[in-house]
Amino acid sequence: MKKFSYVAKDTSGKTIKGVYEAEDEQELREKIHEQGLFLVSSAAALGSTKKSAHRFNTKEMAYCCRQLAAMMTSGLTIVKALDILYKEEENKGAKIVWREVYDEVQKGESFTGALEMKKGCFPDFFISMVDAGEMSGNLDITLQRLSDYYANSNKLNNKVKGAMTYPIILGVLCVAMVIGMFTFIMPIFAGLMEEDKMPGLSKALFAFSDFLKARWYILLGVLIFIIGAWIYAMKVPSVRLKYDYIKIKMPAVGKLMVKIYEGRFARTLSSLYSSGIPMVECLERSSRILQNSYVDKMFIQVVDEVKQGSPLSQALAKTEIFEGMFTSIIFVGEESGALDEILEKAADYYEEEADAAVTRLVGLLEPLLIVFMGACIGLCLAGIFPLLYGSLEGLENQ
Repeated sequence: MKKFSYVAKDTSGKTIKGVYEAEDEQELREKIHEQGLFLVSSAAALGSTKKSAHRFNTKEMAYCCRQLAAMMTSGLTIVKALDILYKEEENKGAKIVWREVYDEVQKGESFTGALEMKKGCFPDFFISMVDAGEMSGNLDITLQRLSDYYANSNKLNNKVKGAMTYPIILGVLCVAMVIGMFTFIMPIFAGLMEEDKMPGLSKALFAFSDFLKARWYILLGVLIFIIGAWIYAMKVPSVRLKYDYIKIKMPAVGKLMVKIYEGRFARTLSSLYSSGIPMVECLERSSRILQNSYVDKMFIQVVDEVKQGSPLSQALAKTEIFEGMFTSIIFVGEESGALDEILEKAADYYEEEADAAVTRLVGLLEPLLIVFMGACIGLCLAGIFPLLYGSLEGLENQ
């Protein structure tokens, strides 16, 4: 799609200027004519080949959904709500996206259809929920649920970022300390003892120190290669599948990851199911939210069993991913006929558990980094002390 700036006139002769996306000038002329306008002139807009690339994060989605829900609850139409939203938007990239969504809805496109035209900008989950809200006629309620969902997601993301601050700082200090010790401190003690009389550990440490000072670029290259290889490996389906499986089966860490998955899955499934979306589609979309390829693979089996009439709780239990308590809660919801209500309550509980799991998960990193720092310092001291003792013995003999 290209962007064209145009000048048109309406039936009263009033001049109207604007920008439209179209494949060519013929399509632009047709779009202008559909609005009862007569095209006077047009030209390719500057940067017309560049598409809107703004991707909305959870914080932005929570704000936008809350604003739209409030306006629609007050009785405004979706067209007027979008008009106000894009005009009040301060972020330039987000403003362009909402303006284009507003233009499409104003021309008669459904809200869902307009969002699908900007599929890369909005999460698939958001588009699915809006579609369900429009079909059921409860778009305002759906938007309120979306607001709560993204607010909770943003809260969890902020908690992770806040909890990771100290381990990241500690990790950077560890790396800086190791580099400093081997490049500045170790060379000071190099002349205390002849090389042929040094213990093996001291020789190895001084050799590494010399290598770090003279060939540091090799280590940097190896580090870049490892990072590049890791990124590439994560794009290989078989490797990613194995990694995601290990991630949820690891001792200690695996259980914490499952807690986080249960919270996200319960909230997503609750939001989708209560909006009237069929269970099969709910399961397909809920599993993708977890961003775990092994879970996605196992959910293919879950979806097939649900299609054949098996209870959801039984199908989930066979995957051996979630805890027995979680599948039992879903079983109670199925038996009582109040699955949507049970799921919502379960979502509240497991989101609290997920918060605690994140805190514990990050807490595991801190002692590991402290142990690593202590090991590095101890290793250096173990290499330096023999030299100090040797030099003192030499002075006594003199």
